[in-house]
Amino acid sequence: MNTSRAASWLRVRGRAAVGAAVAALALTQLLAGGSALFRSARAEDAPDAAAPIPPTMSAQPPPDPAAQAALEAAQYAQAARMEQLAKSACPEDMLLTRGFCVDRYESSMVDRDSGQPLSPFYPPHPKLLRRVFSTWEFLRTQSGDDAARRMPLPALSSWQKSHDFSPKALSLPGRVPQAYVSYHVAKRACQNAGKRLCSEEEWATACRGRWHTQYPYGNEFRRMSCNIYRYIHPSHVLHGLSSLHQLDPRFNLISVEGTPLLRDTGAMPNCKSPWWGGMAAHDMVGNLDEWVEDDAGTFRGGFYARATTKGCEAQVASHSPDYFDYSTGSRCCRDPLIAEAAAAP
Repeated sequence: MNTSRAASWLRVRGRAAVGAAVAALALTQLLAGGSALFRSARAEDAPDAAAPIPPTMSAQPPPDPAAQAALEAAQYAQAARMEQLAKSACPEDMLLTRGFCVDRYESSMVDRDSGQPLSPFYPPHPKLLRRVFSTWEFLRTQSGDDAARRMPLPALSSWQKSHDFSPKALSLPGRVPQAYVSYHVAKRACQNAGKRLCSEEEWATACRGRWHTQYPYGNEFRRMSCNIYRYIHPSHVLHGLSSLHQLDPRFNLISVEGTPLLRDTGAMPNCKSPWWGGMAAHDMVGNLDEWVEDDAGTFRGGFYARATTKGCEAQVASHSPDYFDYSTGSRCCRDPLIAEAAAAP
């Protein structure tokens, strides 16, 4: 090898050696840094066992079998006691809820003193009834198409037309519920039955049932499980517009394909709020709105043609307590007959 070529070869090898050394040093530093990063990441994912565990992450001890069994036994005993109380804590036409009694059905009405039945198609108030009857004897022949004008008014007994009366609320199955009820009349009817109007809280509690659901039958809206959100409005049928003539006594006689818009009490088998003793409060959603104890005027639950899916949360508070029409009804509450039942959970 000549001298110049040897020198060149030595220079190349020298640069390669330096490069290798630099690369080795860089790799060592990279590995050291990467190892530190890796250790840091793992430290975040799995905290040092010596570090305190936040309270929310503390391990819960397994349930004590004896304590769990005692709790279940107490709950069973309480439920059994409530089943027993439910049979005697309320009058037969009512049921026991959480510390109070509620009517099982929407109110139908009779005269307090004579027991004479009151028509559900007219206001259960003597002066209001006579005013509405005389007005609609004339108006029915003036409004609507020919079929509407030929439709007669609901029958009204000569006794009810000629006597003063005081309404008394009943809670019975298979009755046309009393409509055309104002807050004041609803309150009097419950008092005449030895009961009272339900408070808003009581009404909502009774509607939600033992399992506290949004609808009497569960937490999901199901069309026609309760008599609500019907597509046909009686005022539109008779007068061509849903906002007209809200006191027409014929509205709750309208049927669609053979099914009345207003159903008899208890006619919707799935629209019942279950309570103890195998009993249930029927039709708390739909059929008729129900006045509650609020002297500013509030009714709950919706009626058959109201477009609402709110279930037990449905309410209207935009009318005065003197208001009434074909959609307003009532239901009563009272304190239990047995003091122990007043503390029902």
